[in-house]
Amino acid sequence: MSYVEKNGKTVDDAVESALAELNVSRNEVEIDIIEEPSKGLFGFIGVKPARVRVKVKETVARQAREFLGKIMKIMKLDVNINLVEKEEKVLININGPDLGILIGKRGETLDAIQYLVSLSANKNVEKRKRIFIDIEGYRKRREDTLKKLAYKLADKARQRGRNVILEPMNSMERRIIHTALQGRDDIYTFSEGEEPYRKIIIAPKK
Repeated sequence: MSYVEKNGKTVDDAVESALAELNVSRNEVEIDIIEEPSKGLFGFIGVKPARVRVKVKETVARQAREFLGKIMKIMKLDVNINLVEKEEKVLININGPDLGILIGKRGETLDAIQYLVSLSANKNVEKRKRIFIDIEGYRKRREDTLKKLAYKLADKARQRGRNVILEPMNSMERRIIHTALQGRDDIYTFSEGEEPYRKIIIAPKK
């Protein structure tokens, strides 16, 4: 945990000095008063300043940024990491040149990074939060592609009158397919198989 100890004429002076060095706001830290200011002999000889220890609170978003930063440094990637922390989740978007290596085949590398960041960011915190990571809007593009595929294969299943079996997908992508087709009354969907080979079946209603 990052912390500094600072002196000041008053406790507030010492705290403000620490906040400036840490570059954080007061609600992001824990403050321990090590020593209150005191006056010496005759009110001025041997005056003792206030001394405080200011610690940066461990939050899910802060730990996620720190862990991602380490990954990017190891991979020697120049990126911009944007975080939005909400009550139940942290949304992270990574931007930069040549980030295909972070996405991988069908987003497999991105999913692995998201999983690792979630494990790291949720350690030593009072309240766990879900982590969602996107890279250059990849997840939205992938979602649009999956929806188009779902509509196309649903029509195929209805026209041919037999089941259509999709390739194995992770749970997030399967959910997109199920949700896209749940309003249709001519087909239905279900999943079968074990992870990581679990597949969606699109079946025509008889």
